[in-house]
Amino acid sequence: QVQLVESGGGLVQPGGSLRLSCAASGFTSNDYAIGWFRQAPGKEREGVSCISSSSVRINWYAGSVRGRFSVSRDKAKNTVYLQMNSLKPEDTAIYYCARVVSGRACERDWSTLEQYGTWGQGTQVTVSS
Repeated sequence: QVQLVESGGGLVQPGGSLRLSCAASGFTSNDYAIGWFRQAPGKEREGVSCISSSSVRINWYAGSVRGRFSVSRDKAKNTVYLQMNSLKPEDTAIYYCARVVSGRACERDWSTLEQYGTWGQGTQVTVSS
């Protein structure tokens, strides 16, 4: 069974850091591009980052998080991570990871939701003092 499970969310003060994990099962995550998305209350789901297979080495970031967030893989653990630094209140949202339907590379339209066929259940991130 193909599955993604996010973890690592929580409450953090502005300026703080969190590392989210996306554990994959039922497939080899490094064979696919994996995206991170978030959805704040009353807003549409938006792309945060995308990591390609390690053989491709193309990653993308939304402008709002570039320089603060970084995405990585641990192939041995079949897990993708999103390191979030210098967090801001506007980063508050439910964060999801998702697997593309097919392909190892994050394409220029990586934030298009329709490219992704498997989604995790999400993890809440709240940035507040």
